Amino acid sequence: MSHTPRFRPVVSSTLLVMTLVAGVTACGGSDGHPLAAKPYDATDEISANVPAGDEKADPDKPLEVNVEDDDGRITDVTATDTTGRHLAGELDADGRRWRSTSPLAAGTRYTVQVSMEDGDGDPGGRTLSFETDSVRAKKLLKVEFGPQPGTYGVGQPITAQLSAPVKDKASRATVERALTVRSKPAVTGSWYWVDDKTLHYRPKDYWPAGATIQVTSGLEGIKVSDNLYGAPAKALKLTTGDRIEAITNAAAHTMTVKRNGKVINTIPVTTGKPGFATRNGVKVVLSKEYSVRMRGETIGISQDSSDGYDLMVYYATRVTWSGEYVHAAPWSTGSQGYANVSHGCTGMSTSLAEWFFNTVHTGDIVQVVGSQGETMTPFDNGFGDWNLSWAKWQKGSALQKNDAPDRTETIQAARLRPEV
Repeated sequence: MSHTPRFRPVVSSTLLVMTLVAGVTACGGSDGHPLAAKPYDATDEISANVPAGDEKADPDKPLEVNVEDDDGRITDVTATDTTGRHLAGELDADGRRWRSTSPLAAGTRYTVQVSMEDGDGDPGGRTLSFETDSVRAKKLLKVEFGPQPGTYGVGQPITAQLSAPVKDKASRATVERALTVRSKPAVTGSWYWVDDKTLHYRPKDYWPAGATIQVTSGLEGIKVSDNLYGAPAKALKLTTGDRIEAITNAAAHTMTVKRNGKVINTIPVTTGKPGFATRNGVKVVLSKEYSVRMRGETIGISQDSSDGYDLMVYYATRVTWSGEYVHAAPWSTGSQGYANVSHGCTGMSTSLAEWFFNTVHTGDIVQVVGSQGETMTPFDNGFGDWNLSWAKWQKGSALQKNDAPDRTETIQAARLRPEV
């Protein structure tokens, strides 16, 4: 029996989800090509390591699909659970075995569609279904995403807080693969393990203005490590507003505020004086507080000292947990634009501070250059994530081939120590 020449699809052994063709039903046609024919029932030629009857599969074991025909080969495998999650897998180079590469979820049902072609090039298919055993007695790993739903500036990182520590790289990789961030417009981004229970996600560059961001977890039922399985998690949806950037040049005593790349204001300011220099680097607006009591004693300055202070400060935009703000400083208007006289904050006139307060939002960018101070740390004093280069940021991901980061920072408790 002769056949028209066969053109076999090239199948990568590193595909995340094998979707070379749509399901097991080939497209109909009248050109006589074998692959245009309706697939025959290949139940006797396709086997899988799934239990028979009501027995449930062990979620700790990978799914394997094999073709029994000596001359046949698998052309496609699509395995999906009841929540719509696809099971990642790879096909051997000879096309005779497909094996899942991501963990099976516990306590769920899978539908597996397998396509193959026999030695003559005729297409066959088989659909399998099975359930995995539940793990009710196991410890569950919960994930809580942040921030709260809403609209934020383009510098706002996504956070994922875990209920239990995840330490080894393989388990971290399992967690990362299950945490999905989708942005429209699309961006290139990555998770970073801040510590054993905390991850941050940011794009390579700032988020696009007017973006919609959706964060979901596919960890439910997935084995993370011995006796630790993923729990359901609440999805998160965010949007971004305009791209607002406030760049303070501490040496020139000016702040330039941009909206979507266009300068909308240039403000005379004062920043930290010697010994109290304002931190350089990129910070993200954490909150806005109409009034804040600022006392020197909270940062170790005696009230009896010449540097001591106890003031009510207005239109205060917080950029660090340790108390660095952009705020109204009517007592230093004579120095604004000329000298740095503050204890670390960025001060401006009351009217301009009110304008700034009403212009920026949580997640907007506040950057300082030209200061004699240290650079903003990445994680322990707010959101300094953007002070890591993209190359260094990627090293914090368990999915990268490079080594784990040499040093990770731990998010510390908020320290309310205003630095006027």
